[in-house]
Amino acid sequence: MTTAERIDMERATGTAERPAALAVPAARADGCPFDPAPGVERARREDPVTRATLWDGSSCWLVTRHQDVREVLGDPRFSADATRPGFPFLTAGAREIVGSNPIFIRQDDPDHARLRRMLTADFMVKKVEALRPEVQRIADELLDRMTDGRTSADLVAEFALPLPSLVICLLLGVPYEDHEFFQERSRILLSLRSAAEEVRTASDELQDYLIRLAESKRQRPDDGIVSRLVARGELDSTDIASMGRLLLVAGHETTANMTALSTLTLLRNPEQLARLRNDPSLIKGAVEELLRYLTIVHNGLPRIATEDVTLGGATIRAGEGVLCTINTANRDEDVFPGGDTLDVGRDARRHVAFGFGVHQCLGQPLARVELQIALETLLRRLPELRLDIPFEDVPFRHDMGIYGVHALPIAW
Repeated sequence: MTTAERIDMERATGTAERPAALAVPAARADGCPFDPAPGVERARREDPVTRATLWDGSSCWLVTRHQDVREVLGDPRFSADATRPGFPFLTAGAREIVGSNPIFIRQDDPDHARLRRMLTADFMVKKVEALRPEVQRIADELLDRMTDGRTSADLVAEFALPLPSLVICLLLGVPYEDHEFFQERSRILLSLRSAAEEVRTASDELQDYLIRLAESKRQRPDDGIVSRLVARGELDSTDIASMGRLLLVAGHETTANMTALSTLTLLRNPEQLARLRNDPSLIKGAVEELLRYLTIVHNGLPRIATEDVTLGGATIRAGEGVLCTINTANRDEDVFPGGDTLDVGRDARRHVAFGFGVHQCLGQPLARVELQIALETLLRRLPELRLDIPFEDVPFRHDMGIYGVHALPIAW
């Protein structure tokens, strides 16, 4: 009998003993740091729709298989509205952000669709592809500085983080000289260890900064997204700041960590690295495979059921929270045979690293371009690229909502 069946029996009879639930965020053992947490991966193999316990003692459903994850994320009966009672927050800080400065990805249609449409044109594939020369210029300049008279560096600090930060600042119209301010607050917002008060302060400070930025665009407009949102006249500065905060934080943290983690993964898989060096035409497909294999959102995409739904043999009741673990979905052997192995020649296009359904990542075309350019440029310009510390000493971001590495010392 699966956990889901036992839970349904408990509800029906009131007599069945409630099984112990997996705690999320799930603890990591000493296994491969590129893999999902063992407990969550075990759930995918043995009990793919199961119960989990959150930080505050409340419970939710954990959905771990590819098919079920896509079903939840594509079904309007599962709401992304974080103001609904029972919504599954991973930390006290995550709950705090929704209460103080809500963002549109935590809303449902029609409000979500109305706000998202205001940004769609800026992230269309054709628009983003036109940015390739500029992204390439930024990548080359960063590597020029990083390699000037040196043979080692921290890839995160000198390449992986500044590249997407410079690009998103350019797109938004945010002064890059303020990058230390917003990067530090982003770290607080994404840390699983931040206290609620710390998160509230960081969120408010970033929100106030972007409100002032929006107000300044009224007087001195430019070609950035913030300025264009101001010019539309449909949103006040507070709403514009909330949208800008989401784009600013997500626009640099996600790609920065995927770049560094992908580089490390290739260094740990030298045969795959050699394939890319020998055939650069594989780079686009390799990026999709790395997105699948690594999937830096490890702790799940949250939803809440608005009515009773049967999924994977379990009945999820209205008002119950759900976490979709997209990293385990992307290792599902039914969709990706040999999914625990990196294969840069794999057709990985069905991955859900960017989510699925109406809430899937708006910025995915930009992330793809940045990752393709970053990895191709690194491999082409640094043929002797290697890790400069023992692999066991690499500081993985087990403490953050976006997985990756805090630093990546490399040599060439």
